[in-house]
Formats: sequence, C-alpha cells, structure tokens
Amino acid sequence: MKNFIEELQWRGMLHDCMPGTEEHLLEEMRSAYVGFDPTADSLHIGNLVPIMLLAHYQRCGHKPIALVGGATGMIGDPSGKSSERNLLDEKTLRHNQECVKAQLGHFLDFESNAKNAAILVNNYDWMKEFSFLEFIRDVGKHITVNYMMAKDSVKNRIGSESKEGMSFTEFTYQLVQGYDFLHLYKAHATTIQMGGSDQWGNITTGTELIRRVGGGKGYAITCPLITKSDGSKFGKSEGGNVWLDAKRTSPYKFYQYWLNTSDEDAEKYIKIFTFLDKETIDTLIQEHTKAPHTRVLQKRLGEEVTVLVHGKEEYEKAIAASNILFGKSTTEDLKSLDEQTFLDVFDGVPQSEIDTLDVENGLDMIGALAAKTGFLKSNGEARRALKENAISVNKNKVQEDYLISKEDLIADKYVLIQRGKKSYFLLKIK
Repeated sequence: MKNFIEELQWRGMLHDCMPGTEEHLLEEMRSAYVGFDPTADSLHIGNLVPIMLLAHYQRCGHKPIALVGGATGMIGDPSGKSSERNLLDEKTLRHNQECVKAQLGHFLDFESNAKNAAILVNNYDWMKEFSFLEFIRDVGKHITVNYMMAKDSVKNRIGSESKEGMSFTEFTYQLVQGYDFLHLYKAHATTIQMGGSDQWGNITTGTELIRRVGGGKGYAITCPLITKSDGSKFGKSEGGNVWLDAKRTSPYKFYQYWLNTSDEDAEKYIKIFTFLDKETIDTLIQEHTKAPHTRVLQKRLGEEVTVLVHGKEEYEKAIAASNILFGKSTTEDLKSLDEQTFLDVFDGVPQSEIDTLDVENGLDMIGALAAKTGFLKSNGEARRALKENAISVNKNKVQEDYLISKEDLIADKYVLIQRGKKSYFLLKIK
C-alpha cells in the first residue's frame, strides 16, 4: 500500500486535508468517493482531476467510489448560473450514468475481483424515496442554520451584491451532498470524500453528519482548482468544453489541446494528468529545459492522456493527422482520415462549394483555383502559380492540364487545394 497523501503532494494535487487523514489511510484499505455531475453523456477534461484522484487512490491500494449525482442532477444548478446543468428526467440520467461509467473505466478497475475494485453509485437511488418531511426530520435537524451560514460558499452568496440572493434550494444543497457522505459511510464504510477546493464546505458538512448521526469520523481531501498560466479557464477551447467522448471532441483535437499547452502548464499538467513516476517526469522536465523548442513535455503529455482516454490506435491517428499540416504526408494519409478529423485538421481553412456535375465532368485547375472558387484572385494568377509548380491537389503537385474528378474526393465530398506550404483551400461538393 502506497502513501496516497505523499503521492498527491509531489504531483501538486493536494490543496487541503483534515488532520489525521494520512494516518487513517496508512492503517488499512479505505473507501473514498468523488461526485460527478451526470447532466451530459460525457465527462470533459475539467473532470480529469477528480478522475485522477480516484485512479491514484486505487493504485495506492484503496477502494474508489464514483458517485453520479442523479438526484442533484434532477435539481439542476441551484444557483441558476449554469445553463449546462439543466433539470433532467430519469431515463436521460440513467443513460448518462452508463456513458460516464464507460469513460471512467479507462482509468479505474471496475471489473476485477480485487478487494479495492471501483464501484459506481447514483445518489438518486437512495434519495428518490426520501420525502421532504423525512429529510428535514432525519437529516435537517442535525445541522444548525448557524453551521450552514458559516460556510464560505454561503457567506459569499448572501454577502454578494446579487439581487437574486440565495435560493432555499441552493442553501440546502450542502445538506443533500452531506447526506450522500453519510449514506456511503453506512452502506460502504466510506470514510473519505474528495473533490475540488471549492467543495470543502459541502464535504465537511458530510463529516459533521457522520459525527452527529453515524457516531463515526469522516475525512476530507481537496485538490487545487486547475488554472492556466495565462489566466484562461482550464478545459476550455475556442469551441467550448474539451470532451472525453470522441463524437464531441475528436481525438485529433483532444491531442492538439495538450500539445498546445504552454511550457509552464505542461510541467504542471504532466504530474497531474499522467501516471508517470517522479523519476520519469523529472527526466522529461530536464530534457525540456535543455531544448524547449522540441516540446518534449507537451508531446509526452499529449501521448499519455490521449492513449488513456482514446487508446493507442486513436493516438496514432491523431499524430498522423497532425503531420498532415506540419510534416510530409500523402494523398493516402488524407483519405485515411474520417470526415470529422479531416474537418478538425482544416478548421478555419477557407472553402467554396462546387457542383457535383463539375467534378463528374472533370474540373479544370483554372476553374478550381479562380473562376469557380475565388481561391486566387484571377485566372492569370492561377496560371502563374501552376507554372511555378506551386499548386497541389490532395498533397500531389499538379499542372494546368490536371482535371479534378470523383477519384480526388475525400470522404466523398472534399478536395484539398494547396498553394505553397501553408496556404490551403477546401472545395466542398454540394
């Protein structure tokens, strides 16, 4: 059994923990849980920190529990601030739960017969039969309003200048989360809850319920909220969330997110988002310091996380797709891309629609470059570029007599034209 607290400390993943937590973990195998919001059928990379908390916890010999917040998902965002946490029906929540479990399965062992095999629970299963009267009688009476008002999360909301104030739902949210901890303490001997540093108040409400109702002791562990060195939000790209589901964020775009990380962030992230040991990471950091232009940290970070989430094969496809823009590639490489990855690679490249008949009859290069598309300003400029051997169709150099045909189509609807090394244009068949 490895020392979990020490593991978190050197990785920069420990923000705070209750006194006695480390000793508690060293005594024997313990159960700990982390909650996940089930309001989408995929997690995103903002969820990777709590996922890695559970994964390291299991690798240190302890039992991880992933809690899907089906009941709290049915409440939605009690503050009304998040449009992403809408009220959902049970069928949708169950579907999302299965999707989330499949993604967690890349990081956690749910299937083995090991004593510390992970389990997934849904708080809707024990909250759905709870009447309001039962809840305020059996749970609410044990926590005073004074105690709840002392929480920073409550004080910040009530003390803010917001006209809306704080709803009763939002105020009691900590009680619902606290009861989850009490339930898991009774049902699974769970003594630890983990989460982001902003969850400290809700977690400690659970430890208070365990003390007052369960007659036992619960512990809290929080990790820092991950930020980017430039001040922008971690886990967001220009297109929004970076999802773990390949249908929402292609493996190519997923890999590119990590590859484009700054040097400062890469040094931090490789400790948090990979299972590489300290010696390996220290060596990579030294290599990177000597030759930062090689981006060895970013490449290894991108490889480790992409393989974890999408598998080796998808990682290799992402590398091949990256080489299409930044290295030598062929028509075959282009045609091997699925449509979504192809569009991701050439995201933002100007394009023009052409008629199917033009391709079926054979589209001449002057038409493809200027007359029918406007890629180049004039037919004369198109002829000059062709004579200079500066034009490629799907990565193959072509002359003025070349005709674009159906055989050139990528994903049955695209043709890539290129002038020089960096000027791209897409023809889309309508």
